[in-house]
Amino acid sequence: CSSLAGIMLLEVFLVLGTVIIYFLLSKKKEETLPFKEGWWGKGQKPDTEEDTTVRPFKVETTEEELSDLFRRLDQARFTEPLENSCFHYGTNSVYLRKVVSYWKNQFNWKKQVEVLNKYPQFKTKIQGIDIHFVHVKPPRLPEGQSAKPLLMVHGWPGSFYEFYKIIPLLTDPASHGLSDEHIFEVICPSIPGYGFSEAPHKKDFNSVSAASVFYELMLRLGFNEFYAQGGDWGWLICTNLAQIAPNHMKGLHLNLVSVTNMGFTHLLSFLLGRYLPGLFGFQDEDVRRMFPFLKKMLYRILLESGYAHMQATKPDTVGCGLNDSPVGLAAYILEKFSTWTDIEFHNLEDGGIERKFNLDDLLTNIMIYWVSGCIVSSMRFYKENLQKGIGTQKHERLTVQVPTGIASFPNEVMHTPQAWAQKKYTNIVSFHFMPRGGHFAALEEPELLAEDILQFVGKVEKEQLWRKK
Repeated sequence: CSSLAGIMLLEVFLVLGTVIIYFLLSKKKEETLPFKEGWWGKGQKPDTEEDTTVRPFKVETTEEELSDLFRRLDQARFTEPLENSCFHYGTNSVYLRKVVSYWKNQFNWKKQVEVLNKYPQFKTKIQGIDIHFVHVKPPRLPEGQSAKPLLMVHGWPGSFYEFYKIIPLLTDPASHGLSDEHIFEVICPSIPGYGFSEAPHKKDFNSVSAASVFYELMLRLGFNEFYAQGGDWGWLICTNLAQIAPNHMKGLHLNLVSVTNMGFTHLLSFLLGRYLPGLFGFQDEDVRRMFPFLKKMLYRILLESGYAHMQATKPDTVGCGLNDSPVGLAAYILEKFSTWTDIEFHNLEDGGIERKFNLDDLLTNIMIYWVSGCIVSSMRFYKENLQKGIGTQKHERLTVQVPTGIASFPNEVMHTPQAWAQKKYTNIVSFHFMPRGGHFAALEEPELLAEDILQFVGKVEKEQLWRKK
């Protein structure tokens, strides 16, 4: 009888042990995001193998292109702004006239094409479409050091050109007064449908599709392990890439973070976070940036997200006008460079745009959209990512285990506290409140962003954090 009881007890322990081991192992085995094998070319996918050649590319311009542009600029129709309206109604046309005058009389596109071509550019076919990218290797490497591959991904309404000021700080830090303990080889692709990357010809090309394409690009270039950095859509694409290939990404650095899966504690923190910050893991700076909540978060999102609603529903309708009018395109894009750099800039008649950027840089970015005719396809990316609703995608439910560094700029459109980010990015090794700067960090504050990337990679490398994922 006692032996029977002993056997039963043993069986109970075995079952319990099996259940515990199962839970421990299943918890250990983190789910990854499936690689999205798509084909985005025209018509049927051919039976032949894809041409994987990497071809050199240069930006070129023609006299026809320029004369067509000038004709359209000459024929522009402007609407008088309301008196004292500054940028409250969008781009102020008094300022827009000045921009157009500069565009016609002083801006030198041919010279800017030379600027664009100062870094090596390439194209290669992936999943049926031509992918454009800039690839910059370090001019010199100290003895015994190798360059670390860094993928940098832009967003909307930016372009690969946003990174032109930060590239030298990362590929040649010593010449710019930065530590050369870590030196990078930088790869900046254009998102398909943006700049000089071919637009997808099929529906459903979303952030996971872009991440899969860029993963294939990095492997094709021979990078089995790499770092990734992004803001705007680059945040989501690089996040998805970390979920698809966690064993290939050594570290993820972001200058924008958004968390879509909100729990009860998040909602409670909207109400009580100002009064009980410690309870929700908020720091003083979080409170300063987020409260009063209605004004700094909710109203601001409503005030600034109309464009996203249009682009997530009817991008082709709005895009028609923008693709046909360079002045309309400039008005649409410049407004974002004003309010997303500093919300207070809407109180200025010139939108404060030239306080942080020069017109040559802004018009170069606009010209990339104009000459490639990509504004419609760039806007469609919102529909592909948002049409199924927020919180419905698999990638939104999955966490990120890859070592993560976050540079939180004070004038970013929306602030995400570390306490929120940690629910999604479970391995945050560096979170810094940046002293100044907004949404277009790489273009506006390249030194600050470069320093943050360098210190983050320093931490990851010193402690070999990627090996402990």
